[in-house]
Amino acid sequence: MKKILLLIILLLFITPSGFAAEKSPLLNIEIFKNNDTRQIKSLLNSQVRYANRTNFDKFISTYSKDYKSADGFNLETYSALVKDIWKTYDKIKYDIKIKDIAINNDKATVKVEESSYADIPVSENMEGVLRSEADSIYYLEKIDGEWKVSADSVITENTSMLYGDAIGLDIKLTAPNQVPANTEYTASLEFVPPEDTIAIASIASDKVEYPQKQAKEVFRKLPDDNILERLFISNSDNVNEYIVASIGLTKADVSDLSIKLSLTGFGYQIIRVNVLPEKQEDENVKDK
Repeated sequence: MKKILLLIILLLFITPSGFAAEKSPLLNIEIFKNNDTRQIKSLLNSQVRYANRTNFDKFISTYSKDYKSADGFNLETYSALVKDIWKTYDKIKYDIKIKDIAINNDKATVKVEESSYADIPVSENMEGVLRSEADSIYYLEKIDGEWKVSADSVITENTSMLYGDAIGLDIKLTAPNQVPANTEYTASLEFVPPEDTIAIASIASDKVEYPQKQAKEVFRKLPDDNILERLFISNSDNVNEYIVASIGLTKADVSDLSIKLSLTGFGYQIIRVNVLPEKQEDENVKDK
């Protein structure tokens, strides 16, 4: 389809209207620019369409072979990650809102808002919901006449996987959007548990890597003020991090002098912390 569009543009420039454009060189630039804008929008919207259909080959074809993700993954690693996600959650529905497109010759920068949703029930008695939102920037490059995604960066990212009574909670998980490497920062979790419910929670920090290594969780009873905080030190490997809050909800059933606890809900809230690389001293600069 893109080749057809390019052919139509070419035909426009050999018609009388094309010759008339010689009186205004800027018109040529605007026509090409508008066509590039349409192609870029089409590319990103097709990504969503392919993802919703879990069409892996078509989806990956929208990326440059030299693609580098916001977390340093090359195309091979990113491809493996996508396969894993779709194998586990094959009914995720994706959406994208294009906020701004800036084109400079064969390079383009696109600001977007992305979201995803899926029903992920644990059993017939416990529903589950996955939601994710992100503000991202896509970097595109025109290769052999076609736009491809060559890199991206994630400004903010918030994902939740909630089950049972946890679905209705107003969960606030906060941490800095970005911190320098090897620097202290605080993450805070706040929510009000349902009445007559015992709530436990933990906050952990995971480096963004593949395969993902799960951090050790230390569950605590939610304090009376419903706020749990934890201090972290950002890694010195210049790798981005996820703050992961885990939540458990239980109710006590007292009968015949015995207490039985039943799980009524649980879930995870995840936010991104971008780690700024440590400045490397120039080896050619000597201390004075």
